[in-house]
Amino acid sequence: MLSNHDPNSTDPLVKPVFSFRDKLRRFIWGITWTLLCRWTPNPLHKWRVFILRLFGATIGNQNFIYPTSKIWAPWLLQTDDVVTIGPRVEVYNPGGVKIGHHAILSQDAYICGATHDYNAFEFTYIKKQIIIDPYVWICAKAIVLPGVHCMEGSLLGAAAVTSKDMEPWTVYAGNPAKALKKRINSYTEASRG
Repeated sequence: MLSNHDPNSTDPLVKPVFSFRDKLRRFIWGITWTLLCRWTPNPLHKWRVFILRLFGATIGNQNFIYPTSKIWAPWLLQTDDVVTIGPRVEVYNPGGVKIGHHAILSQDAYICGATHDYNAFEFTYIKKQIIIDPYVWICAKAIVLPGVHCMEGSLLGAAAVTSKDMEPWTVYAGNPAKALKKRINSYTEASRG
């Protein structure tokens, strides 16, 4: 059924969410990543980290960022030391993403930092920060939704989807993700030995 909507009226669904300046910045970033990083061999992590830092990312030491990963806004990315952003991982981070040391985002994982208020007439764009603490493992094809805090050592199983915070040293799986069991904190145990 077609509506009698006047195309000359102010329609919030056709209003751009991002400014021209923001779109231009992300366009330049996308071209740069494609030309200078996307084709590079996997072991050239230091080169890709260098390019990310040029665009404002705060990246720790010994990060492993793969060429087929996609980072929406590097200036809103913070990582500690020894972080892996694996093949084909997408980090959609308009609200910012912080990743703690020794965290792993496995292949095809999707970190989604924004959504829309589907009940609002304006379909309001909502961006939220995602925090991924140290020793977290986001497994292959798993999805972390806006505003989630993945607490230290938590694990999101393959193809699982979480919209809620994950408790420390706990294994989650499913859609929606549910806590299955505790994960052994072998890192603290090893440091005591």
